[in-house]
Amino acid sequence: MAVVGPSAPTPAQERDAEEVGAGLAVRDHVVVCGGRGGVMEAVARGAAGAGGDVVGILPGTGRADANPYVTIALPTGLGDVRNALVVRAADVVVAVGSSWGTLNEVAFAVSVGTPVVGIGGWALPEAGGPRRVRTVEEALAAVDALLAGR
Repeated sequence: MAVVGPSAPTPAQERDAEEVGAGLAVRDHVVVCGGRGGVMEAVARGAAGAGGDVVGILPGTGRADANPYVTIALPTGLGDVRNALVVRAADVVVAVGSSWGTLNEVAFAVSVGTPVVGIGGWALPEAGGPRRVRTVEEALAAVDALLAGR
């Protein structure tokens, strides 16, 4: 499961991301993220704290750039192009909040047919786009429902 979101989240987005990470980990999902700060660090902290594995797909070439909660750091040297790798590694993408980078990841996921669950964030058309939810519980229930259909 990929989790995407801003590198400068609000405190509420950071809490939501940490809860999403923990919720995915207790469901035995590997969490994939961009591996750095903000929502990426919060989701990694939540997943690692719940005993889960976190793959950080990094934009640069150094493993040391990963946040301390990443289990497997994959430096790509691809910059923002690595967003496509984050999305392609996922069965479902959970977007927490919004930023231009998050919008890029959501748009790519929608364009390749990867389901997206969005907590807050951009008001995008839902037909073929993100399934919008208000809470972490709703997001995790949506992920479970999407995976049950596969």
